[in-house]
Amino acid sequence: MLLADFVHPFVYREGFPQGVPPVDLVLAAGDLPGYYLEFLATKMTVPVVYVHGNHENEFVTEGERRVPPRGVIAAHGRVVEEAGLRVAGWGGAPRYRDTGHGQYTDAQARLGLARLAWLARRGVDILLTHAPPTGPHAGTDYAHRGCQSITRFMARRHPRLVVHGHIHEYEGRKLEYRDPVSGARVVNAYGYRLLDL
Repeated sequence: MLLADFVHPFVYREGFPQGVPPVDLVLAAGDLPGYYLEFLATKMTVPVVYVHGNHENEFVTEGERRVPPRGVIAAHGRVVEEAGLRVAGWGGAPRYRDTGHGQYTDAQARLGLARLAWLARRGVDILLTHAPPTGPHAGTDYAHRGCQSITRFMARRHPRLVVHGHIHEYEGRKLEYRDPVSGARVVNAYGYRLLDL
């Protein structure tokens, strides 16, 4: 199950996961509120792996503190093994304004994704990101442009699947495509999707 950027009413309801076929893993590609991630963790009996987005809303407020959501697995900058799959994670988006968390410079992306590629040297099945790689899913505006370092990671490590968020429905992009260099299936997880790998 894939989710990103939007609290989907089919998912965020009392009867969930009624009506959903069995799934092995939940992948959350950023900009999802912490309460929603915790909801998924309480409703699903499978691992929920997530990366943060660029709006810094994945936290949960407890009193006067903001804490990471509980019951879910943060994958940013790591390779995690869940449901028999190796998942590399990279959250946030290329910097598009002077302030705000959840954004990175080109240099930070180059270094961070090079380190992630080293951690993934034994191979990786899925690359879970918030921003898209360069190519068909990159947005038309500066804030939603693709990330060249994600594209380099794909060419270097050849994941079978790349799951990203950040590109909303208004862009009118197709939901998925096959990357010609890496061979990866690239999927925009906006909202809610079920996917067979």
